[in-house]
Amino acid sequence: MKTDESGAIKLTFLGAAGTVTGSKYLLEASGRRILVDCGIFQGRKEIRERNWQRLPFPPSSLDAVILTHAHLDHSGYIPVLVEQGFKGPVISTHATRDLCEILLPDSGYLMEKDADYANRKGFSRHKPALPIYTEAQAAASLESFRPIDFDEEFDLGDGLSVKLTLSGHILGSAFVQLTWGGRRIVFSGDLGRPNSATMRKPEALSQADYLVVESTYGNRHHEKTNPYDTLAEVITRTAARGGSVIIPSFAVGRSQSLLYHIAELKKQGRIPDLPVFLDSPMAINASDIFCGHLGEHRLTAKQCNSTFQQASYTRSVEASKALDEGPMPRIIVSASGMASGGRILHHLKRFAPESKNTILITGFQAEGTRGAQIADGAKEVKIHGRMVPICAEVAHLKTLSAHADQDEIMGWLGHFENPPKMTFVTHGEPMASAALADRIRDDLSWGCDVPAHGDQVELT
Repeated sequence: MKTDESGAIKLTFLGAAGTVTGSKYLLEASGRRILVDCGIFQGRKEIRERNWQRLPFPPSSLDAVILTHAHLDHSGYIPVLVEQGFKGPVISTHATRDLCEILLPDSGYLMEKDADYANRKGFSRHKPALPIYTEAQAAASLESFRPIDFDEEFDLGDGLSVKLTLSGHILGSAFVQLTWGGRRIVFSGDLGRPNSATMRKPEALSQADYLVVESTYGNRHHEKTNPYDTLAEVITRTAARGGSVIIPSFAVGRSQSLLYHIAELKKQGRIPDLPVFLDSPMAINASDIFCGHLGEHRLTAKQCNSTFQQASYTRSVEASKALDEGPMPRIIVSASGMASGGRILHHLKRFAPESKNTILITGFQAEGTRGAQIADGAKEVKIHGRMVPICAEVAHLKTLSAHADQDEIMGWLGHFENPPKMTFVTHGEPMASAALADRIRDDLSWGCDVPAHGDQVELT
């Protein structure tokens, strides 16, 4: 069936509404269904439990999934979708597909390991604890990917087409521009920053009939301090007292940026020549992919090589465990970025109880995550069923965020030649989304809405 010019398109917000996670936007018209982003929910328990709820439509009824980028809160539910019967293409950029090839199986592997650990230790209320999906299911879902080039117009038939335009958030990240029934619907995904040291600035867009924009930092302004200065001070003072710097870091994007900044500081002689360990197989593989997509970021081939060769890669579990017993001081960069799982939890158990060490928080921490608890000054956090004291210094590096702040979002919106018929502010905590919506109304006089989880609107 074709969508005529006047027919309504239904848009349902199935994630990233009232929260920064679980991004899913369902579009329906004339018997067709498209899902923009397919993320997993992270953070508070009541939010995470949505991962176990059935979607309000059969996955087999979807014509396609379109991804803005590879982060798990935007891609991590794809294995479940495929397992439940989705047969269509997952459309993404080439770099996003390459990153998902490591992110999704790794996520399934960690889920299996966490479930196994919970069963062995008996601290889960589920008997038995189960992973949301397995490594094998994640690997199988990769067959559904259909990567396209940036700015390629991809025809999905019946007056529906999609174009992906560089958004500068992480490698491969894109704005989704859907043209359907004569209407252009734009999804920002996660909006990058104009002056990133490693990523290219977001491309300007000028037209949209409807716009869905993120608001992770919708009520904040990034500090203007130099990230090199902050990072140098933290590393130098921690090393002086014989401690190690433990950095929870997102494997894709943040880890590569951190390694670049640390390499530059060493080159300038501004920090001691401490050993640097990248303890995340996913981050290691992501760094290799980063070097394979020159031109999509700011680094040259020479800079890529010098940045990533300075770090020691710990691929095996045994090598990771050895980091907790080796001599100090050292710098350990390990996933996950919000300390919600993965190897970083074992390093926190080892290093957090000692005051000579530093836990360096480097980005947004969703409400309810261990990272948020630590950043907010918690004296102890629960890890693997037991409370771990936080005696280490907790430092913040707030200037390496890959998300645009309020002013930067407004700067990007300023490129639109005409107001969209409606702008939907999503992917933010409630106060952040509300603040950005108010700013858009006040400064641009645009129609603006902050949808709640499950809300449905008609794009007429």
